[in-house]
Formats: sequence, C-alpha cells, structure tokens
Amino acid sequence: MDYHPTMGLEIHVELKTNSKMFCSCKNDPDEKSPNLNICPICMGHPGTLPVINKEAVKKVIRTALALNCEIQKRTHFERKNYFYPDLPKGYQISQYSAPLSKNGYLEPSLKNEKVKVERIHLEEDTGKLIHPEKTDYSLIDFNRAGIPLMELVTEPDIHSSQEAREFVRELQLILRYLGVSDADMEKGEMRVEVNISLKSQKSKVKSQKLGTKVEIKNLNSLKAVEKSIEYEIKRQKEILEKGESVVQETRGWLDEATASSRRVAGARVDENKEITISQREKEEAHDYRYFPEPDLPPLNLNDEFLKEIKTEIPELPQERRRRFEKEYKLDKKTIEVLIFNKELGEYFEKVTSELVVWVVDELRSSSPFAIARVKDEKKKLKVTEEEFKKLAKLTSNYILTDLQGLLKGSSVKSKNFLITPENFAEFISLIYMNEISSKIAKTLLKEMFDKGTDPSQIMAEKKLSLISDETELEKIIKEVLNKNPKPAEDYKKGKETALQFLIGQIMARTKGKASPEMVNKILKKLLS
Repeated sequence: MDYHPTMGLEIHVELKTNSKMFCSCKNDPDEKSPNLNICPICMGHPGTLPVINKEAVKKVIRTALALNCEIQKRTHFERKNYFYPDLPKGYQISQYSAPLSKNGYLEPSLKNEKVKVERIHLEEDTGKLIHPEKTDYSLIDFNRAGIPLMELVTEPDIHSSQEAREFVRELQLILRYLGVSDADMEKGEMRVEVNISLKSQKSKVKSQKLGTKVEIKNLNSLKAVEKSIEYEIKRQKEILEKGESVVQETRGWLDEATASSRRVAGARVDENKEITISQREKEEAHDYRYFPEPDLPPLNLNDEFLKEIKTEIPELPQERRRRFEKEYKLDKKTIEVLIFNKELGEYFEKVTSELVVWVVDELRSSSPFAIARVKDEKKKLKVTEEEFKKLAKLTSNYILTDLQGLLKGSSVKSKNFLITPENFAEFISLIYMNEISSKIAKTLLKEMFDKGTDPSQIMAEKKLSLISDETELEKIIKEVLNKNPKPAEDYKKGKETALQFLIGQIMARTKGKASPEMVNKILKKLLS
C-alpha cells in the first residue's frame, strides 16, 4: 500500500544580538567558559524583572516581513510552564496566543511551490546539557539560557525529505542575508524539528485526516533533516503495513556523530546506523499551562516602527538569483554557489563592476553592458554584451575554482585576504585580452594572493609577460619542430592531435610565456 507523507517544520533560530532577550548579559554563542554570561535575571532568581530586547523584536519582524507574514501590532509574552534541568526559571517566556507574526509563506526553488508559514514568534532559549563520556552524571552550562530565540512554524505543506531540506536551506540563506542570525546549525544557532505523519493513499477524499503525528527533535544539519525524515517514513510505513498504530511521540535522531557524543538512557545504538529513537510522549499545548507573563507589558507596534524595519530588508536570495541570471547570464549551478556563499557573490559583483569601470568607453543604447578597456590613448577595444557575458563567466570561473582553492575555506572578507576587486578585475582583463596564458595566470594569482600586489607590478618583477614578438617565437617554434619531426609529419597527414602535442612542447619550452594565438598561427604557417 502506498502512503503519503505530510510534514510541518518547527525551526528555532538564535538571534544575533549583543545581549540576551530579557537582561543585559552578553549573547556570545562562541563563549567556551561555562556559566560566564549569566545574571540573576536569566537565572530566574526571585525578585528579578525582565526587560524586552528591542533589537530582538526588530529582527523577528524583519524576518516576518521577508517571509510575507502579517505583523500583529498588539502582542504579548506568556509563560510556558515545564520542568527541565536546563530551564532555570522552571518556565520559558514565550508567545502562544498572540505571536508577533502569522500567515506568511516561503517559496523554495525545488518545486516553486509556496510553503505556508503559520507563525513566527519570539521566546528565550534554554541552557545546554553536557554529558561527559564514561560518567553517570550530566553538567549544565547556562550561557545560552535567555538568548533571544525565534521560532518559525510552517503549515503541513511539505511532502518529501528533499522539500524539507530545501526549505531549511533557503530559510538559512534568508536569515543570513537579513543579518538576523548566522544560523550555523553545527553550533546550534538553528535547530529543526519535523512533525511527520503518513496516511494511506487508498482514499482520495481530500478531507481525510492526517495520520498520527510524530515529532523528530533538535536536528542540527541539512543532512540530518533529510536522513531522519527518510528513516521515519520507512519506520512508520512498516508499522502501518503490519496493521499496527503509530504512537504519537517525540523522537530523537541518532547518527554516527550524535551516537558517539550523547548518552541515551536505555538505548543501544549501532554507530553505523542512522535511526530515530523514542524520547517521550508528545505534549499538547494545554500541557504547558500558558498564561500571560505578569512581569512584561504588552507590545504595541505602530506603523512608523514597522515602516523603518521594512526599509532595512536587503535584496533576498530569490531576487538575487533572478538578477544574476538576467544581468550576468550565468548558469544556474554557478549562480547557486554565488548566492549560497553571499560574501563570494558580493566579491564577484565588485570585480565585474570594476571590469566595467576598467575603463568604460561609452554606453551603447542597444546594450547596458558596453565596456571598453583602454589599450592606449588612441585605440580602444569595445566589448559587446555577448563579450561581457564571457567576461562574467571568466570571472566566476576563476573565483569559484582557482581563488577558492587558494582560500581553502577562509573568507574574502577576512583581514588576511589581500586581493582587492580592482586588482582581480585587472587580472581577469589580462586573461581576457590574451596578455597572459592560463599557466601564467595561476602563478600570477598565487603571487597576488600571497602579497596583495597589483598584477602589473608582479608581472614586471617576475617577468611574466607573454612572448609576443613574432620573430622570437618563430625561432623557438622552428627549434621545437626540428626536435619533433614525426608529430610535424603526422599533422601534415591530417592528425590534429599532433598539433596539440607540438603546441604543448612550445609552451613547455617557453614556460607558458608564449602567446597561444600567435603560436597557433605561426605553427600552422610553418607546417603548411
């Protein structure tokens, strides 16, 4: 029997603020010393009073507006009551009946179908439990307790593990573009919970209820989101095919990483398997006994405040994808890398902008991308829109291959990165104008990366300019032909591969400094 999976996501995101949600303690996710950033307020000591973090409120609203949500102008906080060792107050200050926003949507690129966002609200994070290996006790670090936490809840509009992964990935991108969070899942700055159920496709009645809902908690990577859903679909399907009922519960995800770093009471785990395990029965809203937070006033948001936040929303990933395709005519794979790596994409745009400035001759009415590079005061080479497309492709190729290889995972915004967009643009123009070979380009880029010097200076110091004197080149080519008579004869008999061999020998003889175009021209002339 076929079963139709239906999923909704609950995503918790730690907001990038200077202080915690209700006190002035530092919000520092990279702090290694335990229980350093704490105070009587975030530890829930009697007699303390919380104060709302305005910047956290603004970041949630910014996210909500980017996801097409309705903003609730009058809202309030509530106490969510439950006991857990890392919850110092014995309750969590959250929102339930009146979230900051609701009824939005996100349109991931996988199927171009909207996933509806039910609500986005604001709360505080809990502490962190630490389970030392080979011990029978746990430790608590309260540094995280009280950090502003945004929760996003989707409608059950997702029907596959790939769709869920795509939604989370796109949301992560948007959060980074908005500057509301780094959303580093490995650091716990973004945590995903999946609510999943299966129903039989035997009945085609649309009003058929969903199957029993199971929640998978605290997924901390895109891979974990995808793999846990695939496992849970298979597990629930096997239960239903036996004629048994799926239990409504909360389950945890174990893979090789989590199994080796976490103790699970009563569970024997094969570290080579990726499985979900039962943790507890699923709670309902009434189990938390929500009631309005008596120590915090209601929030009243006016139009001016919301308008100010709306002006802060930058160009978002989907908009940038469309613009990159339209302006630079790049392929979708290249665009996706430049969109996902926001800093690299911004660097690419700065370089292409400098290429335009390098120097613009005139803007033709037929093309917004007419570029010219001055060869001397009298002669200029005009570049058409089609050639600009080639320039953009050449730039992206060198950034995504050679430059990323030199970066080795570090950022172009690092203080140690020395190549300015202006210098990289000059470097690209040298390649485009055939003033350096691909071999010289690699040497030149490495020198630029190490020293930060402009390419012209390096070429002068290292004598990297191409040999373009026809007389000198012809002499070298004749020497190569004399040493390789057979390939020369093979080419004359129609073997094109022999020509490539001879070109390779000439480039090796000149250490890559021969002009490829001139080599090809002179070689064919001598072999004719």
